[in-house]
Amino acid sequence: MSARKQQLLNRHRKRKRLVVLVLLCVLLLSGLWLWWLPPVLALLLWVGHEAWFSDHLFYVAASDYEYDLQGCARYPLHSRDGLLTLPADCVLDASQTLLLRVQLRASLLGRLFDPAVVIEGGNADKQTFERGAKGVRYLNLSGQEAALAAGQLRLRGRHCRLADEMELLVIGHADYLAGTLMVIAPHADDAELAAFAAYAQAEQSWIVTLTAGEIENEYYRDTLALDTVQAARLKGELRSWDSVAVPRWAGVPSAQSVQLGYFCMQLSAMQANPQAVVASREADLVDTRPFRRFNECTLQSDTHGQPTWQALVADLCELIERARPDTVVLPHPQLDPHPDHICAHDALREALAACQWQPQTLLLYANHLHDNDRWPMGEAGDGVALPPLFEAQPGMCPWALQVSPERQRQKAMSLAMMHDLQPSAPLKRRVRRLLQQYLAGRRWPLFGKNEFFRKAVRRHELFWVETLVDKSKPQ
Repeated sequence: MSARKQQLLNRHRKRKRLVVLVLLCVLLLSGLWLWWLPPVLALLLWVGHEAWFSDHLFYVAASDYEYDLQGCARYPLHSRDGLLTLPADCVLDASQTLLLRVQLRASLLGRLFDPAVVIEGGNADKQTFERGAKGVRYLNLSGQEAALAAGQLRLRGRHCRLADEMELLVIGHADYLAGTLMVIAPHADDAELAAFAAYAQAEQSWIVTLTAGEIENEYYRDTLALDTVQAARLKGELRSWDSVAVPRWAGVPSAQSVQLGYFCMQLSAMQANPQAVVASREADLVDTRPFRRFNECTLQSDTHGQPTWQALVADLCELIERARPDTVVLPHPQLDPHPDHICAHDALREALAACQWQPQTLLLYANHLHDNDRWPMGEAGDGVALPPLFEAQPGMCPWALQVSPERQRQKAMSLAMMHDLQPSAPLKRRVRRLLQQYLAGRRWPLFGKNEFFRKAVRRHELFWVETLVDKSKPQ
């Protein structure tokens, strides 16, 4: 967990403890009159907390999203009874990313139920925001260009109201899937969560997974009665298999899916001392080769298997020279706070600095956020609005890849094959979901119980584009 996210979590817990202390005093005082009242109130308060206030939302929902978006044409729009009309000089096509900057205000019910904007008249969609949301938000209208151009697109607020004055942002893009695409995945399933549709549609794809993901193996310890080392090695082997086998579902040749076998949550330690050998936390291993045994392609580091930062960067450089990707997909270091994701980005940057071959484009993704664990909010199959951002990052350029219903089903099945997403949720989480279903109107998809089935199987895959302008090195 990043220092910033840890700080936000600590502040959130401090506020929650203060509220619990106040409520405890109220319960104790109520017991002076009626002895049975405190336990009843305590139960009701717990139910209310689990149904409506258990989200990890580490910011004030009544805040504007702050974006400094680059390379976009801007058109003012006026909504009349929710119907949008384009200016005459606005010409749209299917290759563009379309965003609508809106002023949104949750109603009173929007503090208990998730406020959403329902998109009608084109490809039916719904994009959901925080309870109590108020301020600037960015709807994703990519894929709605035909209805928008025909004047048939209508917006309807559910548990929220939209201001009539809006702004359409139109961003043109090259065809990032026309050449060779390389996805950098810190763990097995990161490639599928962020970019299954992208690598399934690319002309040629490579999947490079950095770590075996062997830690947090309680499920295997408990169900199979294994000790920590045995469970870690089994989980690492299973996730290593997943990382090279599941991309076959999308047509990626097995020789182009590579597991590097470094150890989960140890990349930061490797980066801090690039030549030091950093062992697994739980698998009692100082050799990456046991987790590489399913690879069909060989690497120079297979001769020693040393888990060092220097070896990781060399592996990435060797694979880039071999694959010669036009586009590289990797985590966004500012949006995604997971330490291994940040290190994956840093390692790729170091590798590119040492490579002769240079890709034309980087596509950055976020499978986690600092301050909102539910994003993308809403249900599986919905569109993906821009994530919360309160400190504008310069040069941000979003690209929304449209994902058909058929491709969404394929993506859901690829996630279902991942061993780490298969175990059932803890009892507390299952009870919470049941309460949220009946009291807060939330729904989870039928094809998987893990939260990522809701968050990742959507009508868009969202990336942030960085065009590499340094062409001084020969290709």
